[in-house]
Amino acid sequence: MEQEMEKLKQQILIVDDEEVNREILKEMFKDGKYELLEADNGEDAVAKLKSNDRIVLVLLDIVMPIMDGFGVLEYMHGQNMLNDIPVILITSEDALDSEDQAYSYGVADVIHKPFYPHIVKRRSKNIVDLYQHKYNMEVRLKEQEAEIREQERKIRENSEFMIDTLSSVVEARSAETGEHTRRIKYFTRIMLKYLMKYFPKYGITQEQIDEISRASALHDIGKIGIPDAILLKPGRLTSEEFEVMKTHTTIGCEILEKSYKDQTSEFYRYAYDICRYHHERWDGKGYPDHLVGDEIPIYTQVVAIADVYDALVSPRVYKSAYANGMAYDMIMNGECGQFSPDVLECFALAKEDFFNIVEVIKMFDFS
Repeated sequence: MEQEMEKLKQQILIVDDEEVNREILKEMFKDGKYELLEADNGEDAVAKLKSNDRIVLVLLDIVMPIMDGFGVLEYMHGQNMLNDIPVILITSEDALDSEDQAYSYGVADVIHKPFYPHIVKRRSKNIVDLYQHKYNMEVRLKEQEAEIREQERKIRENSEFMIDTLSSVVEARSAETGEHTRRIKYFTRIMLKYLMKYFPKYGITQEQIDEISRASALHDIGKIGIPDAILLKPGRLTSEEFEVMKTHTTIGCEILEKSYKDQTSEFYRYAYDICRYHHERWDGKGYPDHLVGDEIPIYTQVVAIADVYDALVSPRVYKSAYANGMAYDMIMNGECGQFSPDVLECFALAKEDFFNIVEVIKMFDFS
């Protein structure tokens, strides 16, 4: 048992070519709290550092044969050890340059010979305690970061579940297929990746892509407030009915305002803007606010083109599905409203990706 405890003890490395100095330093730590390691030159010290992983302090002389103290510091610096293992330099040199050089490496302290053992012991204890506290704080911070990431992951999962559930409720009572919002998320993510790569002026980041893609699933939540007679009508809407249908954009915003607590978050802003503006068009002929050009947030323009494309290639009670190529041409030719030139360029870049998603989805029965 005593041998096992000895193996678990923290270690102090004493490096000095004078045996008498090593003995004096060892005597200071004879209480048995630490396992004491010795080296009589810098090369031996480096070997000890390589072969021991419980060293918490190095008491280091400068002037030694084979390799001096600065050689040891150079090695420790190159291995990034000095942030974790404090070094107290014990030297007989009075040259200020040596002391400045030692501190430039990041040594914890410099003590000149002849030294007072009780002072060395006190400084050693204070420095080891300080570094141990720092180490424990870093470990705790990493644990807290891991806990926070896990909490965020659970929150995202719960949020994703609620978003998908709400979207499914909307689709369950609409004329759309059950995978519409999922495809919108896929299409939106693809478009945003091309936008990030080829149009850096918009400053889109990967984090924003994730948030915007999630928010895109809520684009039609306002349809919850549209009467079934209009929402499920198997034919063209009258002008009066279409005016009612248009209100799903603002109804969606009202739902978000009432149900979402953190209205300062980026996700809320993305979801709100997407709900309200995904039917706006570049030439101002969209709704509900008739925004023109860059007045429309770029991410809502991306969701808008994804929404139009999916509507074209999907069957509805009032129409059959268009072929991929025909749907693409209709959008590029302006038959479905005007879109931003940048968004159309991204759509062209994403053409094959969109086609592939549609074809893969056709292979499965999502009903």
